[in-house]
Amino acid sequence: MGKGLLPPGSGGGDAIEPVDLKKALEERYLAYALSTIMHRALPDVRDGLKPVHRRIMHAMRLLRLNPDQGFAKCARIVGEVMGKFHPHGDQSIYDALVRLAQDFAVRYPLVDGQGNFGNIDGDFAAAMRYTEARMTEVATELLAGITEDAVDFRPTYNEEDEEPVVLPGAFPNLLANGSSGIAVGMATSIPPHNAAELCKAALHLIDHPDATVEDLMTKEPHPDDADENMVRGPDFPTGGIIVDSWESIVEAYKTGRGGFRVRARYETEDQGRGTWNIVVTEIPYQVQKARLIEKIAELLIARKLPLLEDVRDESAEDIRLVLVPKSRSVDPALLMESLFKLTELESRFPLNMNVLSRGKVPNVLSLKSVLQEWLEHRRDVLLRRSRHRLGEIERRLEILAGYLIAYLNIDEVIRIIREEDEPKQVMMARWELTDNQAEAILNMRLRALRKLEEFEIRKEFDGLTAEKAQIEGLLASDAKQWKTIRWEVEKVRDKFGSHTPLGKRRTTFADAPDHDLTDIHHAMVEKEPVTVVVSAKGWLRAMKGHLADLSQLTFKEGDSLKLAFPAQTTDKIIVFTTGGKFYTIGADRLPGGRGHGEPIRIIVDMDNDQDIVTAFVHNPGRKLLLVSHDGNGFVVPEAEVAANTRKGKQVMNVRAPDEAQRCVPVAGDHIAIVGENRKMLVFPLADVPEMGRGKGVRLQKYKDGGVLDVKLFAMDAGLSWQDSAGRTFLKTREELIEWMGSRASAGRLAPKGFPRTGKFG
Repeated sequence: MGKGLLPPGSGGGDAIEPVDLKKALEERYLAYALSTIMHRALPDVRDGLKPVHRRIMHAMRLLRLNPDQGFAKCARIVGEVMGKFHPHGDQSIYDALVRLAQDFAVRYPLVDGQGNFGNIDGDFAAAMRYTEARMTEVATELLAGITEDAVDFRPTYNEEDEEPVVLPGAFPNLLANGSSGIAVGMATSIPPHNAAELCKAALHLIDHPDATVEDLMTKEPHPDDADENMVRGPDFPTGGIIVDSWESIVEAYKTGRGGFRVRARYETEDQGRGTWNIVVTEIPYQVQKARLIEKIAELLIARKLPLLEDVRDESAEDIRLVLVPKSRSVDPALLMESLFKLTELESRFPLNMNVLSRGKVPNVLSLKSVLQEWLEHRRDVLLRRSRHRLGEIERRLEILAGYLIAYLNIDEVIRIIREEDEPKQVMMARWELTDNQAEAILNMRLRALRKLEEFEIRKEFDGLTAEKAQIEGLLASDAKQWKTIRWEVEKVRDKFGSHTPLGKRRTTFADAPDHDLTDIHHAMVEKEPVTVVVSAKGWLRAMKGHLADLSQLTFKEGDSLKLAFPAQTTDKIIVFTTGGKFYTIGADRLPGGRGHGEPIRIIVDMDNDQDIVTAFVHNPGRKLLLVSHDGNGFVVPEAEVAANTRKGKQVMNVRAPDEAQRCVPVAGDHIAIVGENRKMLVFPLADVPEMGRGKGVRLQKYKDGGVLDVKLFAMDAGLSWQDSAGRTFLKTREELIEWMGSRASAGRLAPKGFPRTGKFG
C-alpha cells in the first residue's frame, strides 16, 4: 500500500480507536429509535400524517396535480418524492401512495387514483408505471395556505431543497383517516372517524374549552339531523357494526387506549318455500375478503361449523358473501354467532392514540387533547397567514403611495426621467420616496399614465387599507381569531357533511346479541354419539358411537377400565380428582378411539400426586354430594363446578393425607354412609350444608380408617344394595331405625347380608 493511500494522521495501523461497546450500542440504538419514532412510525397530531405521506402530498402539489387538473404517472410522483425529499426505497413510497388512494383502506382518500390500485381481497396494485394519480379535495384542504408562510420549512436530506415540517391541515386528518404504526418501544393505532362529527366536536370545544370527553361525544345519534352529531365512535371505510358498550367507548376516548369490536353487517335473504340464506354486505375494517372466505371454507371442511352448508362469494363492486345454512330450522343469529367466534367476521380494532404531540413529543392523548392540539395548530396557521398577508399589504400600500405621488406630479416625474442622469436619486430626494417606490415608478409602463389609472389605484389603496385594519384587529383579538377558526371548521363540516356520499356515516352501533354460551358451543361442534372411556391410570379417549360391550376395549399393560359412559360430542365432561378439583373438557376435544387415548395430565394441568375419582357428563341442573376419605362432605350445585381453564376449579379443600373420595349426584332425602370399620350411619340429607367451596362438615366419625362408600336414597322407597351374588336387599324405614342417627356420629355395624366389599353395589 502506497503512503498516499493511508488515512490521514496514520502511522500505519495506529488509527484504530477503541470504543466502549455498551456505550456505542446505547448511542446508536437510541439514534435509530428516535429516527423511527420521529420520522417514520408516528403521525403528527396536527396534520395526522407521517413524513412519507406529507412528502407525497408536497411533491404532488409541486407537480400541480390538483383535483381539477390531469393525472400524472405514479412513477413520476414516486421519482419526485424519492429524488427530492424521501431517501428510501421506491416501493415503500409507492405502497404509501397506493394506500392513500384506496377507498376501503382510507376513510377520506387523499389521492385520486386511476388504474388498478388493489382491492379488498388483498390483491396488489399494478406497477407504478401503469397507474396514475392526482390529489383529492381532502388533500387540497390539508395543503391550503402552504404558500402563505402558514408552516415552517426545513432543508431536505441533501439540503438542495426545502420541505414543510407539517402541513396547514384544515381537515381533521389524524382522527378522520386514522393511522397505525410500530416504532421502537411504542406503537400507534387510531381508527378512522367521521369528519363532520369531528368538526362538530371541535366547534363545541371552541365554545366550551373546559368540556369533558363525554361532552364531545353523542350517545344517541340524531338520524334526522346527522350533522348535529358529535363523535360517537369510529367510522370505518368498510362500514360494519360496532358492538361495544357506551361506557367502554367513552373510557377508550378518555384514556387514549382501548379497542372496538367490529362485526360484519348481514341480512337474511328469503329463498322461497321456507328456505333462506345469509348475505354479508360489509366486513370488518382491514380484513381481506379472500382470506376470510378461505378460513370459513377450512372450518367447513374441518366440520367446525355444523350449522353451515356452504359459502359463496358473489361480490362485484360491492361485497356479497352468501352463507347457506344446513337446514331451514337453523337459527340465523346462532349461525352468525358461531362464525363471529371462529372467523374474522368479528374483529377487534385497537385504539392507542400515541402521536407526536406538537410535532415533537410522543404521547398518548385523549380525544379532547387531539382536537385541542389540532385547533391550536389551526390558530397558529391563521396567525401566520394573517401576518404574511399583512406584510404583502404593507409592501403593496407602499408602492401604491409612491404611484399616487407620481400621478399628482406626473409632468415633473416625466421631466426628471428625461433630463436627469440619476432620476431615481433625484425623485427620492424631491418627494422623500423609498427605494421600492422610486423603483416602481421607474418601472411603470406608459399605458399606466391614463387618467383612469389614478382612480383604480385609489380604489385599491382604500380596499387594502381597510383589509389591513381588519387583519390588525384579528391579530389583536382572541375572540376574532376563534370566530374565524370556527367559520373555517364549519366550512369543512358542510363540505364533508352527512348529506354528501363521502361524508355519510358508514359504521353503525348495536348491542351484541345475548346468546347462551352452551348454545354457541353446540353450534360450533358436530353432534355425534361417543363413549367416554377412562382408564385406571388416568388415560382418556372417546370411542365413536354408544358401545354396549366394553369387554373389547384394550389398555396399556398394567392398566384397566375405570369407567365408561355414553355422551355426545357437544357435551362437557366433568372430571373430579382426589385433590378436590373439578376439570371441564369438551367431549369434542377428547382424543379419538384409535390407540389408548391420552393421559389426562396432557389435556389439563393436573398435579402428579392426584388421581381421577370420577368423570361424568355435565348437567348444570343437578347437585353433587362430595365426600372426603376422612368423612367430611357437603353439597355443591353442579353449575358451579364447571371450570373455564386448564387449571381447573378447586371446590373441595382437602389437606394430605386426606383426599376427595366420592362424588355422587344428589337424589332422595337421606344419606347412608359406610366406613372402613364396616359401621353404617343413616341421617337426613338436610343436615348437610350446600356450599360453593370448602372443607365441608363431618358426616361420620371414625377412630381410625375412613369412608368406604356413600349412598343417597329416598326413605319412603327404602335403602337397597346388591351382594356379590347379585341379590338385591331392601331395608325399609322401620328396619333402618337402629342405624339412623345424627350427622357425625359413629353409626353401628352394617346389617346382615351387607356385602363384604363394604360397597352398596
